[in-house]
Amino acid sequence: MLVSSKFDSGNIKVIDSKNPGNIRLKINRDAHSDFFQWFHFRISGVADTPCTIIIENAGDAAYTGGWQDYSVCASYDRESWHRIETSYTDGELKWSVTPKQDSLYFAYFAPYSMERHADLIADVATSPLVRTSVLGHTLDGQDMDLVEIGHGPEGRKKVWLIARQHPGETMAEWWMEGVFDYLLDEDNPVARQLLDAVHFYIVPNMNPDGSKRGHLRTNAAGANLNREWNNPSADRSPEVLMVREKMHQTGIDFHLDVHGDEALPYNFVAGFEGIPSITQSQLDLLAAYKETLCALTPDFQTKYGYPVDAPKTSDLKKCTDYVAETFNCVSMTLEMPFKDNANLPDDLFGWSPDRCRYLAHSCLAALAQHLNDL
Repeated sequence: MLVSSKFDSGNIKVIDSKNPGNIRLKINRDAHSDFFQWFHFRISGVADTPCTIIIENAGDAAYTGGWQDYSVCASYDRESWHRIETSYTDGELKWSVTPKQDSLYFAYFAPYSMERHADLIADVATSPLVRTSVLGHTLDGQDMDLVEIGHGPEGRKKVWLIARQHPGETMAEWWMEGVFDYLLDEDNPVARQLLDAVHFYIVPNMNPDGSKRGHLRTNAAGANLNREWNNPSADRSPEVLMVREKMHQTGIDFHLDVHGDEALPYNFVAGFEGIPSITQSQLDLLAAYKETLCALTPDFQTKYGYPVDAPKTSDLKKCTDYVAETFNCVSMTLEMPFKDNANLPDDLFGWSPDRCRYLAHSCLAALAQHLNDL
């Protein structure tokens, strides 16, 4: 039997793998950081062998509330990811399985590799509606991809969609697949309506280095990109610096930053209520958008979420607040669960890539209903 993670987005440290019934592991920290929670590894040579996997340092992870009622993701083919019953006791995460095949992959959530990201960019680039460009390079030398969709920005609203500032929140890039599926469907009348009025600027992955390295929250320098927006730098947060410069070139009428939340088993939106220059029109559109999204899909709700910032207390280091304040627009953070949507649970798959894609469809349909308000 072998445990391995030396692949794109892999993360695990083997403590003891001699006994399949007591495989003991630890999660590696993000480089230059104390954050850790993302894991992704493979066990091989285990067909029909009862295995018990224990992650010893789960109790020291960044968000231990994420382990309560959590079920690990598993896959034989790296395409379909199902859930396995998991326990969290005395600081250890534990699950048992008897694999039907020689190898089985496990992850905190369904992974989204940089190889799949490259395939995504190449695939969407074949559409005549798409223009792809590279804004520059990360600290590890990877491309920062920008995808534009539309008939040109002239006379159209500018909508920015970004995802995966925190690389372990892979549901955000699965959501992006849904965006591309929806907007590039020539038979979708709502997409045609959107593209008549909107030019989209899309960054499917804000943190390529952290994604490839198997980080939870930071880039190669150990920077939490969602705390760099008021003062990004080339040596610490070039990803934010490049994207922010492009935003200032284009302007923004609507912005959505897509994330995942470790602890809350719901989909929700966090707004910008605490920015210094907030206007009633911004607040009205934020409320209307959320109300419309609730009506469009049972996978979205407004009862549970983050506390709303008090007036003029926003941290402009955060993307949503920085964008709303700087561009006087509606800017939101969409959060999806690592666990499941407790309002509409799925015991086999939990919150899944497919459901991320469908939520993206609903988010765009909601935007289409508020074009005149942007």
